[in-house]
Amino acid sequence: MTELRNIDLRDDPHARRVVKDETVSVEFAAAEGQLMSLEGPNRYVQGDALITGSTGDRWVVSRERFDAKYLPADATLAHGEPGAYRNRPAVVLARRMDEAFSLARSASGGDVLHGAAGDWVMQYAPGDYGVVQAARFAKVYRLAD
Repeated sequence: MTELRNIDLRDDPHARRVVKDETVSVEFAAAEGQLMSLEGPNRYVQGDALITGSTGDRWVVSRERFDAKYLPADATLAHGEPGAYRNRPAVVLARRMDEAFSLARSASGGDVLHGAAGDWVMQYAPGDYGVVQAARFAKVYRLAD
């Protein structure tokens, strides 16, 4: 298994610019804890968003990032209430991996995520990473214009 460290997809000729298009179900953490995603552990603190994607996958988004990245899917839902949310379209970098790999969610460390051959490394910003399984990637991401 390849351990990825200090990667930057901005300079990677194999990276692609992609956009996620998905409505998700969101709850907000009442206390700190840990959610086990398919790619590895996701620790959270009170107020963080606990997300279930359209493909059934679960993950955590810090409250600060959630507020910047998601909007209520229905105009009757107040931002910050549990319910359906839609991601704001944003271009991110992605690279399909040809072998199993692992990487930390952040350049400063944190939870370690794992991917299989065919899965995608996501770079949301410098030092901010994720892993998306191949089947999920095919369903919710498209190439950016």
